[in-house]
Amino acid sequence: YQVPRDQVLFLPNRVRIGNQEIPFGDLVKQAYMARIQLSAAGFYKTPKIHWNRDKGEGRPFYYFAYGASCSEVSVDTLTGEYVVERTDILHETGRSLNRAIDLGQIEGGFIQGMGWLTTEELWWDDKGRLRTYAPSTYKIPLASDRPKIFNVALADWSEANEPTVHRSKAVGEPPFPLGMSVLHALSDAVASVADHRICPHLDAPATPERVLMAIERLKRQAAKPA
Repeated sequence: YQVPRDQVLFLPNRVRIGNQEIPFGDLVKQAYMARIQLSAAGFYKTPKIHWNRDKGEGRPFYYFAYGASCSEVSVDTLTGEYVVERTDILHETGRSLNRAIDLGQIEGGFIQGMGWLTTEELWWDDKGRLRTYAPSTYKIPLASDRPKIFNVALADWSEANEPTVHRSKAVGEPPFPLGMSVLHALSDAVASVADHRICPHLDAPATPERVLMAIERLKRQAAKPA
């Protein structure tokens, strides 16, 4: 076409080249027949981050996103089964681009984290092969597992210090650790069996079986003479 690059304009489903305008598909065919490479690869390098593993010093992230979660549970001490009665979350997303989407991401991240710490048990066979490798072989939370009362709020004081898009912050992964509040609530509930005098041994994921084992173990410890 013999035109400067600044005269090539990509439009929806078409391309304007100088005074000509052709369908995008035609341009691709022409490039293919002319053996012009149409593939490209890119890589984004997050600025300002560095980390010294030996000293444990540096700046591992571009920015931090903060959140707090509090959960209440009810535990059946005869079976180890439990219900998450209530969860309250306060999370910051910077200057939110879409509050409805951000709230949904926080809710989903919390439920995923809750599943990670309560139901998604991994086990290997005697040959070292992982047998629980997909949702078909381990239990993920259902909609019915969500807290009966589920309150999520965005922090209104939040704004990213770095020049992110509209001073927003990522909200896909940061809410994930908020699920730890369920594990700690379960541990606290188990501790109540011995009037909170003994810290229970409760491994994650805290399945009903493990909760029951922790309760029975705590009862035996509490029954021992001081």
